[in-house]
Amino acid sequence: MKISTFTRIKKAYITVGSTFGAWFSPILTGLLILILRIIVGFGRILDRLIYPNIFKQQLAKPIMIVGNPRSGTTFLHRYLVRNNVGVGSQLWQMLYPSILLQKMIKPILPYLEKISPTRHHSTAAHKTSLQSVETDDASLFFRYLDGFFLYGFILSWSPTNLFSWVDPLERDTSRRDYKWMESIWIRNQFISGNNRTVGKLFSLSANLPKFLHQFPDSKILYISRDPLSVIPSGLSLVTGVLDKKFGFWKLSEEKRGHFIKRLYHGLVQLMLRFHSDWTENKIDKSKVMIVPFNRMMSDFDTLMQEILEFTDHEISNELKNDIKETAKKQSQFQSGHKYDLEKFGLNEVQIRSDCDPIYKTFINPDNK
Repeated sequence: MKISTFTRIKKAYITVGSTFGAWFSPILTGLLILILRIIVGFGRILDRLIYPNIFKQQLAKPIMIVGNPRSGTTFLHRYLVRNNVGVGSQLWQMLYPSILLQKMIKPILPYLEKISPTRHHSTAAHKTSLQSVETDDASLFFRYLDGFFLYGFILSWSPTNLFSWVDPLERDTSRRDYKWMESIWIRNQFISGNNRTVGKLFSLSANLPKFLHQFPDSKILYISRDPLSVIPSGLSLVTGVLDKKFGFWKLSEEKRGHFIKRLYHGLVQLMLRFHSDWTENKIDKSKVMIVPFNRMMSDFDTLMQEILEFTDHEISNELKNDIKETAKKQSQFQSGHKYDLEKFGLNEVQIRSDCDPIYKTFINPDNK
């Protein structure tokens, strides 16, 4: 299946306009993105002229954090990056993926923060800014107006079910996507001086075998969390963003229900696809470590030692001390966020039924 850029732009525009009555602002946004694309394209050409040697580099043992949104991936991602296990992509670096542009823009980042789209993000659920380390999935949305971000925030509103547009079983864009992300990761390593990448891609849940084929020396950390927690949390995150931008909860119940049903399906499919590849041995399990979310909270110190050993990272005394301090905080942490399943038209029986394989394999393997 081939979906052209024009088709995606047209569908996104019509969907946003017909759903929210916003017909002018998407045109303005599109023009700004077009200008940004031209500037970034020019900057990347100059990168090759000014820094030719860096493109001869290859990624060495990249660490990829995988798992559904709101499963603890952001916490682990930012923790590893903050402690120099590797370098991660900051949001502004994905918007301006050029070494030359980044050197020019960095001094004015505080001013750009004031007009950043991150102000529409639901900070109660996910604190973010231009300088936050974020999921690399966002780079595909910025570059191609494609991927699970497009589906999660826009295509899910369409009257027609368009999940096939982002389903790698129906439309596999992995070659294009991985080439683009590798170009960003190599630039990040050059800018930071760190020769290892720590990425985060929730979309890999649906296509991990292809990624491991492309990057065979990768180390994958797959975080598994109870669907009864991760699904409503993920829905809350997306609807929180949409509520700030478009007043989600003021829309008709019919529109909200339609969107939530589609997004719920996508979130469940991410988990089921990974489960299928895992149980059917399509994934090289020696390259994947399953990280239970509850251990990040109750057994962080031991878990981190296992993660660092798995990723072949030498533990410094400074990192050991940080792990101990973080372990104390994790064991005492109590989330202030409460998610009401009924608010999203869901119930525990439905989620347990739809995610039954997940429970049997990853959550409660001893109770099969």
